[in-house]
Amino acid sequence: MKTFKSSFKRLLIVSYRLPFSIQQTNEGPKLHQNSGGLVSAVLSMAEQMGQTQENTARKIHWIGHADTSLQQVNVSALENDTFVAHPVFMDEAVHKGFYEGFSNDLIWPLFHYFPSYASFKETDFQSYQQANTRFLEELTALIEPGDLVWIHDFQLMLLPDLVRQAVPDATIGYFFHIPFPTYEIIKLLPRTWRHKLINGIIGADVVGFHTTDYVHHFLQSVSDVLDLPIIEQRIVLPDRSVVVNNFPISIDFHKFNSSGQEAAVVDTRHEYQNLLRHNKIIFSVDRLDYTKGIIYRLQGFEWFLTQNPDWHNKVTFVMTVVPSRDKIGQYQELKREIEETVGRINGRFGTIGWRPIVYSYTSLNFTELMALYTVCDIALITPIRDGMNLVCKEFVASRQDQKGVLILSELAGAAQELRDALIINPTDTQEVADAIRQGLTMPADEQERRMMYLRKHLQNHNVFRWSHDFLTAFNDRMTAQLHIETDLPIQAFVDTFDEARKRLLLLDFDGTLAPIVNNPADARPSKSLKNTLRQLAERSDIVVISGRNRSFLEKTFVDIPVHLVAEHGAFLKKPDQPWERLDLSGDDWVHSVRSTMTSFVEHFPGSFIEEKETALVWHYRMAEAEDIEGQATELANQLRKTLFSIPLSVIQGHKIVEVKAAQHSKGTVAMLIFDQKPYDFIVSIGDDTTDEDMFRQLPNWSYTIRVGAGQSNARYRLARQQDVETILQRMNDALIEA
Repeated sequence: MKTFKSSFKRLLIVSYRLPFSIQQTNEGPKLHQNSGGLVSAVLSMAEQMGQTQENTARKIHWIGHADTSLQQVNVSALENDTFVAHPVFMDEAVHKGFYEGFSNDLIWPLFHYFPSYASFKETDFQSYQQANTRFLEELTALIEPGDLVWIHDFQLMLLPDLVRQAVPDATIGYFFHIPFPTYEIIKLLPRTWRHKLINGIIGADVVGFHTTDYVHHFLQSVSDVLDLPIIEQRIVLPDRSVVVNNFPISIDFHKFNSSGQEAAVVDTRHEYQNLLRHNKIIFSVDRLDYTKGIIYRLQGFEWFLTQNPDWHNKVTFVMTVVPSRDKIGQYQELKREIEETVGRINGRFGTIGWRPIVYSYTSLNFTELMALYTVCDIALITPIRDGMNLVCKEFVASRQDQKGVLILSELAGAAQELRDALIINPTDTQEVADAIRQGLTMPADEQERRMMYLRKHLQNHNVFRWSHDFLTAFNDRMTAQLHIETDLPIQAFVDTFDEARKRLLLLDFDGTLAPIVNNPADARPSKSLKNTLRQLAERSDIVVISGRNRSFLEKTFVDIPVHLVAEHGAFLKKPDQPWERLDLSGDDWVHSVRSTMTSFVEHFPGSFIEEKETALVWHYRMAEAEDIEGQATELANQLRKTLFSIPLSVIQGHKIVEVKAAQHSKGTVAMLIFDQKPYDFIVSIGDDTTDEDMFRQLPNWSYTIRVGAGQSNARYRLARQQDVETILQRMNDALIEA
């Protein structure tokens, strides 16, 4: 793992809960830090940033919720050699709606694919917003220029954008520790909620998830909810971009690898072996939660015992469930069902000398956990859905003897890494039963081979690698910010253009050569862009191909020798020649369409109708209706269902609904021009629905480039309109240098 020193001044961690407790000592109350994986990762990250115990001015600051009892503790007790704790206090009712309500009763079940368990309450969302604002207040009082703010998990999805609004130049990271579901799940959230949550997350500069699946799901939601351009896992905003990547969280491999041989662990391990009569041991440990698949796991074990009577009295399933939220009715019912199932299986198969399942509802200390990891023959880890699951990684790291078999659910994030485990579907009782038998009978050399690969992976991808990779992403992002946001291979593109003999440039106007503006009449290309086009036109055929009317285009490009195509291909004007009408269809459909559009103008102030020679356009950019996009879709659907005397195209573009004759399009006129010369270089650039006709119809070797967001047939994407001028200038520079 490559090491480097970061340029950030301080590390500020924000998570729901502070990983500290206050312990009374002879010197008074002292801050005691927990020994969890996140704390270890943060310490490693701080070391890379130059924050060490010797550098006391750059301690790690950790902001998190704390019980009101900490309000009575002296501030000096909230600091130790490494950390400074900053407790966030809030009203009890707000905390209940925020944490127990919105976070645990909505986001947790919904994002784990249990929508029937989700509770949608407006009051809980209000509490969620208030709580995130309380975290903001603590953070803004602390943040300084040069700090790196790292925000964690689903309780604080709004916080990155809140920080961005309050401190625009802040450097912000965000990590999501649970699964991020498909957009079909996200759509269950009310529109305003999903918009605020997704927009909140992208306030960060770097957003991390455990797996590539979660990354893809998130990017799909960003595309569908916010309609932002996405290029190679970068979300492009007008003034910055957001890097989104997978950073699989891991464990401190050395800690688990070395602890298995400690005397206390060895003694406890021998004790367990004697108590269980040296039977084969299957082990699982989970906190009480419906996402863990405990009932299905028990059913799989029961089916194994049913099908394999020869294993009776020879194997014991040690199942530990760690108490969690058991004052809530849903969890009480789950606990009751688990215990009834355990009792039924033990009653069905057990004997006086053998209990098939040794069940305990308790927490395990580290020594007990290590003893069970190192004594078991199988670790049975079968969640129905889990963001990562570190239990399976702890088990592998503990097996210094390279023995034991990991059975792992394909629905745990870790399954994408630990491919040498026995991967199963947790709801398939037959597959679980077969995997248990395979694990119990697996030859020692196969166990060793599988475990060797698993352990090697975890050695190379430990918790320190996780934090290192996340920190590295900030450096990579800073480098990327210096370049155009595109997946177009710019140098190869420019070289191909330079080497060509017959060049054709097909360029849209609004959103491509000129920025989108509220009043279409105000749209203008920059003077520098017009100068670039003028020079390019000396050695290339340039076609400005637009939905604009003839007079606008002719006035705008009056002194530039380019082809002009008006109204999406209805009219064509070659340099120094009169306009040619390509659309010869009738206009007896206009009155009916105008009448339908007029009713929408009357209902939505700020919208208006533009009448072209061959088209009608409803503009609604300046309308302020709450669901104006839905209304635009409704208008488009009405028009598509209406029968007219000729075929019409109904186009939904950027804040417009346009109706025109279907016989002509940007694609048909582009092909008309293409057929006139033996072009060996073609580039087509556009940002709207109508440009897709060009992208579809041009030869597949053409460079087709979509500007901005949206699904596209184009081969490449350019994120920002202003970068079109940069690309064209690079092309012009190549010709000048040649």
